[in-house]
Parts: sequence; structure tokens; C-alpha cells
Amino acid sequence: MDLSFTPEEQQFREEIRAWVKENLPKEISTKVHNALELTRDDMQTWAKILGKKGWLGYGWPKEFGGPGWTAVQRHLFEEETALAGAPRIVPFGPVMVAPVIMAFGNPEQQKRFLPGIASGEVWWSQGYSEPGSGSDLASLKTKAERQGDKYIVNGQKTWTTLGQYGDWMFNLVRTSSEGKPQTGISFLLLDMKSPGVTVRPIKLLDGGHEVNEVFFDNVEVPAENLIGEENKGWTYAKHLLSHERTNIADVNRAKRELERLKRIAKTEGVYDDARFRDEIAKL
Repeated sequence: MDLSFTPEEQQFREEIRAWVKENLPKEISTKVHNALELTRDDMQTWAKILGKKGWLGYGWPKEFGGPGWTAVQRHLFEEETALAGAPRIVPFGPVMVAPVIMAFGNPEQQKRFLPGIASGEVWWSQGYSEPGSGSDLASLKTKAERQGDKYIVNGQKTWTTLGQYGDWMFNLVRTSSEGKPQTGISFLLLDMKSPGVTVRPIKLLDGGHEVNEVFFDNVEVPAENLIGEENKGWTYAKHLLSHERTNIADVNRAKRELERLKRIAKTEGVYDDARFRDEIAKL
């Protein structure tokens, strides 16, 4: 088996590397290479730069405005942007909810929501985990009751990563209590600026604010924001998780951080220690 990249793939890598070098703001890459905290503007700036190029949805097919890259091309893009010090693409919009909208949304929803995701203009949040419903996600209790042409949402989500910046949230809600827990879940798109939505920070051990609790108090959501069929949300949620888990692996960012560890070790004079090198080899 030949695992070498083809000449065409190597050329593609060089093109990505050159473009990123020219377009990635130096002040942002400096923060990334030195593990400094990125602001919303830092992350949004890079997202919009990629969006203008048509690469924020780098895994999207051409029919939805993506580049239609192969798996190898996507890997090379991820690797070159990570090594250059680009921020990680915030995945909730382009990597997670977009594939669900493409696969299960109707044409009107695709036309309405996908452009704002592709451009980097709209920040999405994930409404999955709840107190007591994390690993056992099917036990979620946030309820959405249909009233005419809208749903009334009440409940709570937790560990909502970067939810303090959210414009929209894709939200798993319970629309039925009959049968198995998985059969009564629906997939709603919710405007986080709606009355009744409260975002409360969860402070981490380092004092940082990355995750949140989100509360819904009689939040009105138009029924047209339901993806697919009512009570079929578990199917859509699993489709999304297949994209989330591969994204979390984030091999390319791990490579970059390993290189940073080596630089620090050399500066501190411990890189030539055999036992330290053993630990590096394990990583």
C-alpha cells in the first residue's frame, strides 16, 4: 500500500499553505502558537476570511456551496491551517448542524440557514446535554409543546460551549413522552435572542468562561424551524454526532501542540533527556 501523497495532492498542500500564509492575521496566529485565549472577534474574523474564500464549509459538497474536496484534500487543509496557527473552526455551524440541514432540512430551510453558516456571519450553539442527560442523552427533559404554528419550549441545557456568543441553537427537545425515550425527541432550530432564553456562565477551574447553562422559559419557536419530522429528532441527532466525533479527534491540532511542546522542552533544556524523549515518543 502506497501512503504517499500524489503530486497533485502535494501541489494542493502548497496552494493551501501559501493562501493561509497570506491571509491568516499574524496577531491571531501568534495567540494560537502561544496558547493564548482567543476572543470571539479572533474566531469570527478567521471564520469570515474562510467564508469569503468559500472554505469555511470545507467539507461541504459543491451542491451546497462547498469546494467538494476529497477526504485527503480536507485532511491537508486541516493540517496546513493548524500548523500555520489558525484557530480551530468553531464546529457547531459548518461541521455539525449544516450536514443535518443538508440531509434532512427542506429547501426553504437550506436557503435560509446555510448561507449564514457558510459565510461565518451566524454563530451556532449546541443544545444537547442537560443536567442528568449527558451520556444518557435520550433522557433529556427540555419540552416543546406545539401550539398552532409555533412550539413553546421550556427546560434547560448545560455545558453549552461558547453559548455566550450564540446567535442560533440547534436544540433537541421532547415533543412526546410515549414509547421509548428516543422516539419522542425533535430537532428544533432556535433563535437565541428570543424572549425567555437566558445564558448563564459556568466558570471553569482556570477561571475561564467557555461553557454555559442555557434556560428556556416559554420560548416561542416557529414550527417552520422544525427539522424533518416531529419525534424523529433522534435520527438526526445521531447523524450530527457522526460529524461531531470525527471533528473532536482533531489530529491536526494535536500535531501542532506536540510541536509546541518540543519547542518549550528545547528552550528549557530538557529535550535531550532520554526519559523525556520516551514520553514524547508515546505521544
